[in-house]
Amino acid sequence: MPNTHPHNKTKEELIFWTAPEFEKYERTKRWYTVAIAAAALMLLFAFFTANFLFAVIIIVVALIIILHDGREPERVKIAITDEGVTVGKRFFDYDDLKDFSIVYKPRVGVKNLYFEFKNIVRPRLSIPLENMNPLPIREILLKYLPEDLERTDQPISEALARLFKL
Repeated sequence: MPNTHPHNKTKEELIFWTAPEFEKYERTKRWYTVAIAAAALMLLFAFFTANFLFAVIIIVVALIIILHDGREPERVKIAITDEGVTVGKRFFDYDDLKDFSIVYKPRVGVKNLYFEFKNIVRPRLSIPLENMNPLPIREILLKYLPEDLERTDQPISEALARLFKL
């Protein structure tokens, strides 16, 4: 008897491309000097106010930045399929996604596809479009998800991450 379970059928890739798994910023010696000074000031504040949890958070964040800094981003395959979106080895079903938006502003270096989840606890999924034409991607996604036309700029969190090179 053939296996007819819907999750076992092969997903048809409608469009795909590759992109880095994360954005890597070039950081100067000045950036590291400022970051170390800021971390030291925050640690002093944490100890003088006896806020040891804050001190632990600062140390953990510093360790994450240090460990992440030495790693080059791998290129992962992004695929829009007839059932959802694949990013590397992760699959996001359309049933779990609320909507999508495309922010395409090449002059300021923003060319991203965003997905919001129905589950508000899950963070937004941001996918770089790189050199992909956003129009065919938009046409395909409109068959499966509503488009959030209100988002015309990248989220503030991403703009701040870019500004501070985090």
